[in-house]
Amino acid sequence: MKPLSLKTFLKRPNLIKLGTCIILLIWFWFSLPQPIFKTPYSSLLFDKNNELLAAQIAPDGQWRFPASDSIPYKYEQALLHFEDQYFYYHPGVNPIAIGRALVQNITANHIVSGGSTITQQLIRMSRNGKQRNLYQKLIEFILSIRLELSYSKKEILNLYASHAPFGGNVVGLETASWRYYGRTSSKLSWGETATLAVLPNSPSLIYPGKNHEILLAKRNRLLNKLAKNDIIDDLTCELAKAEGLPQKPKALPQLAPNLLTRAINDGQQGKSIKTSIDIHIQKSTNRIIKQHYERLRENQIQNAAALIIEVKTGKALAYVGNTPGVDIHSGHQVDLITSNRSSGSILKPFLYSLMIKESQVLPHSLLPDIPTQISGYAPKNFNKKYDGAVKASDALARSLNIPAVLMLQKYGVDKFRNKLRELGFTSINRSADNYGLSLILGGAEVNLWDLGSAYASLSRMLQFYTEGSSEYSPDLYFPASYKSSFTYTIKNKSFNDLMGAAPVYHTFDALKEMNRPVDGVNWNLYKSSRKIAWKTGTSFGHRDAWSVGITPQYVVAVWVGNADGEGRPGLIGGATAAPILFDIFKSLPSSTWFEKPYDDMVKIAVCKKSGYKASFNCSEIDSLDVAISGERTEVCPYCKQINLDKTGQYRVNANCYRVNDMIQKSYMILPPAMEWYYQRKNPLYQSQPPFLEGCMSSDNESIDIIYPKNNARLFIPKNFGGILERTVFQAAHSTASSTIYWHIDNKYIGSTKGVHKKEVVTGLGKHTLTLIDDKGVLITRNFEVLLSEK
Repeated sequence: MKPLSLKTFLKRPNLIKLGTCIILLIWFWFSLPQPIFKTPYSSLLFDKNNELLAAQIAPDGQWRFPASDSIPYKYEQALLHFEDQYFYYHPGVNPIAIGRALVQNITANHIVSGGSTITQQLIRMSRNGKQRNLYQKLIEFILSIRLELSYSKKEILNLYASHAPFGGNVVGLETASWRYYGRTSSKLSWGETATLAVLPNSPSLIYPGKNHEILLAKRNRLLNKLAKNDIIDDLTCELAKAEGLPQKPKALPQLAPNLLTRAINDGQQGKSIKTSIDIHIQKSTNRIIKQHYERLRENQIQNAAALIIEVKTGKALAYVGNTPGVDIHSGHQVDLITSNRSSGSILKPFLYSLMIKESQVLPHSLLPDIPTQISGYAPKNFNKKYDGAVKASDALARSLNIPAVLMLQKYGVDKFRNKLRELGFTSINRSADNYGLSLILGGAEVNLWDLGSAYASLSRMLQFYTEGSSEYSPDLYFPASYKSSFTYTIKNKSFNDLMGAAPVYHTFDALKEMNRPVDGVNWNLYKSSRKIAWKTGTSFGHRDAWSVGITPQYVVAVWVGNADGEGRPGLIGGATAAPILFDIFKSLPSSTWFEKPYDDMVKIAVCKKSGYKASFNCSEIDSLDVAISGERTEVCPYCKQINLDKTGQYRVNANCYRVNDMIQKSYMILPPAMEWYYQRKNPLYQSQPPFLEGCMSSDNESIDIIYPKNNARLFIPKNFGGILERTVFQAAHSTASSTIYWHIDNKYIGSTKGVHKKEVVTGLGKHTLTLIDDKGVLITRNFEVLLSEK
């Protein structure tokens, strides 16, 4: 068969008609734009029970909530009785209504009725800006029919309710419900619902004045019609008509503006975002932050943030990213939950737990707390004091810096940095060499989100271990989530863990101590019946104050400071962040405490004096439950057996005393520098007796130089006379009655007894300090004196 030519085709009218029909059908089918509306929407944040937390206006300046998937029964009935009673029966247009409107308009000689169906009104709204003429009316007529072929009646109603104008920049039923009545449309009364049903017909009637009288009349006619059609009873009708009309629009809730901004940045703009937030906990936390802000800003501290995480699920229950305020110069718009800030001491518990897990310390092991200098780095305790020796658990609870630095030096900066990365600290991304030992004292930057997530993971792991079959799972370590749909599942189980149940339990147990001797802070105010493991931190320069609290149910993390990094006197974790932390915990339901992970623990003999695993030299021993790794820790290095004369008052040795007359006694013997500080804090500490006259010490560790350290560089200023200022050198001796003879560059400069401090004047350059005690024990230190510019 020959193909049909165009000339032949044009000579056949039936084919032309058929082609024309096909073209028109194709046009008709594809005439409906997709989507119907291309307008931007407001971004909405809801709590876990669909309560509105915050909202952001649409980019075009309209308050337009995202389209809903349903409308309340009350509004549907009110709308249909006012706009389109035959909505469920016509195909998009209603010829009867059009005819009736035409007759009414001709009779009145002006337009008194439109005759448009809800479907036609919806099409008109979607084609915003089109002229009102017969041609456009015909297009709307066709598109209305086409719309009914692709959308259900319910969907059309939802689209209409979501895009109808309600006066000013208020668009959509749900938006109007919140703006005019301060609640969702499903909770409106019949009077309120009827008001919103008639408003899109004349949106300007919402403005006060004479317009309100017209709006009131329209609403009441609709209520009478609903009563006449038995949708509501007469009493309900009268009560509804007695209700007043809304006045100026209400402000939308802004309970979690920083979280809304974060969700928008996560790609949720223009959407209804359901979160895991509990609106009641959020409101309570907002109130607590605001109360403390009133006090903090008196000291020009402008910002604070708080995060509450439910441990079991890892979901955020409250997200307060900043203090309330509109001053852009005070940084109130900054989300300080995700902002990286100097960590201060807040990472110390992780190091403590890792040291226990890897058999490097026991909870009560004594750690050095003396002036320390490591390759030019000289850490100081916050209170500028030293204990000489301190239990590891006490060092953690009191947040002492020197023991923490010495622990990190022993554990390894690179290894600790990698463990923190495994725990989820995304901001710790520089090399270990870049951080150095300052990593444990604020050399790294962290944020509240990662911090709270990591502590929640530890709490979750510990509970999983004790409540289950003493197993671990790597699936328990995950970042927190603010999304309501977030769930985690246990896919893998193992017999090893990143941190270990017992080490984490020991860590939390050390952190639950409430009465901590921190200067200027009355910790007794925060005592309560509940147990909370908590830690504070303060960054260098008083720029950041941290506090984190952990229970089996909740983790609360708090930051206080200035968003621009300005430091302030008194901006320390204990004085500013901790009070907020405890007020938040008071507002939360009561918590339990962690069960002891006995399957990850073993009972061992521990030296009562030193806290180390007991050796045969230890005279006082406790039997304690410690992590299984504690079996591999070193034995007590401090308790030693010493030989005394038969009176027990003097030390002796085989060179000066008969062996048969000696008696042996165990002493805890700390190195001289540790002992010097320790015995001033511990009056019951028993130093070694002196040597019997004629007996020489064979112990070269009986003397130590506290300051200066070996190869130290001392920057010393000149006085007004142009002479270098004096410098105080300090030493320690294990025998209190010993005399120390001081020499600089082999020149004798004096002696000390009891308290070994010496004022020294030296010239610029390199020098050697030599100390000799009365038993002939000698120690030397090299140092260099440089001129200070100050």
